[in-house]
Amino acid sequence: MTTHLSAPVAGSLPPAPDAKIAMGWMHTARFLTTAAQLHHLPPIDVPEIAFVGRSNAGKSTCINTLTQQKQLAFASKKPGRTQHINLFALGKQGVTDAVLADLPGYGYAAVSRSDKLRWQQVMVNYLVSRPGLTGIVLLCDPRLGLTELDEALLEAVRPRVEEGLKFLIVLTKADKLTRSEQAKVLSITRLQAGGGEVKMFSALKKQGVDEVAQLLWQWAHPVRPQGTEPAAEGSSQSLPASPQAADENPSTE
Repeated sequence: MTTHLSAPVAGSLPPAPDAKIAMGWMHTARFLTTAAQLHHLPPIDVPEIAFVGRSNAGKSTCINTLTQQKQLAFASKKPGRTQHINLFALGKQGVTDAVLADLPGYGYAAVSRSDKLRWQQVMVNYLVSRPGLTGIVLLCDPRLGLTELDEALLEAVRPRVEEGLKFLIVLTKADKLTRSEQAKVLSITRLQAGGGEVKMFSALKKQGVDEVAQLLWQWAHPVRPQGTEPAAEGSSQSLPASPQAADENPSTE
C-alpha cells in the first residue's frame, strides 16, 4: 500500500533538527544591541523570539544554558532593577537568521510601583505590537506556578497567539522537584497555557535543554511557500545599533 504524504503547509513548523544542529545554532548567539525604550529598537527582518518572566525565574540562566555561554545574559544582583531590552543575533558564519530578545524581569518587590507599572506597559506594548515577533518564551518557577502577572501577560498576547504567534512556557529549576511533582505541575500548566507548549527545564541537570533549542530552531525556520527564496544572506548583518548600545549588555533578570 502506498502512502501519499501531503506537502508541508507554508508557515508550519519544519521537522525538528538533530539536537546537535539546534544547540550549535543556539551557540552562535552574540550581543546585538540594547534599548531602554521600544522606539530605540532597530527594525528586524528575521524571526524574533522574546524571553520574558518574573524576576528570579531563571531567565538569564536559561538563555546562557541554551547558548552555552556563561555571560551572554547577565543576572543582576538586584533583580528587577535593570530596565533594558537586549537583543542577541543568531546565525552561523555571521549571517543573522533569527534574533533573541531578553526582556526585563518583572514583579520584583524592591522596584517602585510606578516603575513596575511603566515597564509592564512597555513589555505589553512590545509583545502586542513588535513587528516580526515570532514566538514568546515565558520562564516560570514551577514551585510558584503562573503568577497573576504571568496570567495577565498570557491574556495580553492571546490575540496574537490566535493569529499564529508561537508560545512556550519553560518551567525552570526542574531539578528542585521530584518526578511526581514535575508531572503534576506540567499537567496544571498545560491547562493554563491555552494550547501553548510547556516544557520542564533544568540548567543543572540539562533537562529539557535540547528540546527547547530544537523548538526555537523550528520557530525560526518555518516552512516557506513553494517558489519563494529565503532572504539574501547577510541581509540582517547591518542591523543598526541602538543609541543605548553598550559594550556589555545590561542585565534583564
